[in-house]
This record gives sequence, structure tokens and C-alpha cells, in this order.
Amino acid sequence: MEEWILSLIVPGIALVSGLIATYVSLQNRALLAEVRQELAELENRIITRINGTYVRAGECRLREEALASRVQMMVDRREK
Repeated sequence: MEEWILSLIVPGIALVSGLIATYVSLQNRALLAEVRQELAELENRIITRINGTYVRAGECRLREEALASRVQMMVDRREK
């Protein structure tokens, strides 16, 4: 009788243990995915703020060249 009970209890304990481990693993994956998503959103916000605040050197050169050419065009028109 005791062997029969043990033959049911041991696999039952193993089954419950496996189910708990699976549940915890899925919860960890879900939490990790959520953290990764939040990090990606934060990174995008930081990059957007940096790009909105600072102008790159190449853009500055292009703006200066465009402004200089416009001023030169105005000077040429005035001289004619």
C-alpha cells in the first residue's frame, strides 16, 4: 500500500515542480521583455532629445554655406 502511494506522490511532486518552474520561467521572460521595451523607449527618448537640442557639425556647415550663398546673391542683385 505504501509503495502504491509513493508511486503516485513522487511523480505528482515532480509534475507540480515542473509546472512551477515553467510558470516562473515564463514570468521571468515576460519581465525581461518588458524591461527591454522600456529601455528601448528610454533610449529613443534620449536620442530624440539630443537630436532636438544639438545640431550636428555637418548641418551647421551646410546652413552656413546656404546662408552665405543667399547673402552673396542679395549683394550681387544690389550691385546690379
